[in-house]
Amino acid sequence: MNENDRKPQKRKPAVSLNPAAKVQSPKAAPKAVLKTPKKEKHSENPATEEMEVHHHPQLEHKAKPWKEYLLEGFMIFIAVMMGFIAENIREVIDNNEHVKQLTTQLVHDLKTDTAQLNKIYREETKIAKSNDSLLALLHQPLQKADTRGIQKQVANSHNLWLFHLSAGAINAIKNELHLKQFSNSEIISYFAKYEKDIELLHTSQDVSLQYQRLYLDPFLTQHFTPANMVAAFDQHAEPTAAMRNLTQNNLDQLAADMVLIRIVTNEMLRDNRQIKDDAVALQRYVIKQYRLKG
Repeated sequence: MNENDRKPQKRKPAVSLNPAAKVQSPKAAPKAVLKTPKKEKHSENPATEEMEVHHHPQLEHKAKPWKEYLLEGFMIFIAVMMGFIAENIREVIDNNEHVKQLTTQLVHDLKTDTAQLNKIYREETKIAKSNDSLLALLHQPLQKADTRGIQKQVANSHNLWLFHLSAGAINAIKNELHLKQFSNSEIISYFAKYEKDIELLHTSQDVSLQYQRLYLDPFLTQHFTPANMVAAFDQHAEPTAAMRNLTQNNLDQLAADMVLIRIVTNEMLRDNRQIKDDAVALQRYVIKQYRLKG
């Protein structure tokens, strides 16, 4: 083995077959990025694409001082109180107007009642005089009896004037007694007395009507001739002296019956005057209490 064989041999670099090719470092090699085209989103409702979205600005709320809250609460309280006061004032005005209307109507009704009572009193006074005249004629004996006068006074006694209360305003006020203008007054006590005396008058009138049917009607139908009965109740005619089946006992019985009839007539006259006094007193009270024109 010679010395050339022992020395290590150096390897020669490999020669590229393509002299133009250059070796590049991996870091320097650019990466290819593939970009996929984005798909266009199409809205189903094209109108929504043109709508603009408005966002409310966010306001900053600063805490108010406690005095402002107190003032706002006080103003609300004042507003509520003013509304309440206004409603009460309106109600008071309406009630006062309603009370004035009712009391004015009551005064008018009382005047109507008074006029009616005065007329009835005049007519009942005539009936009472006829009762007295008839009693005087019946005290005469049959032979001297004034039969024409008896028939005339019997017809005059056979009469009755009824009183009808004008109760419209009274009933209306009774339905409004919850109003303080009435509840704080004495008007209900005046009503009670007025109506009580009217009830007594109606009782006397019922008794008088009953007596006429029991006592006067039989005397008329049994002893008056038909012509005289017609003439007795006709203001423009006079009955004759003729009577049917008349005896002394018939005259005496009628005289006793007329005592009862005259008593009831006088009771009606007294009741009439009492009711008139009640009406006048109530009228004066209402005018003074509610400041009305008389």
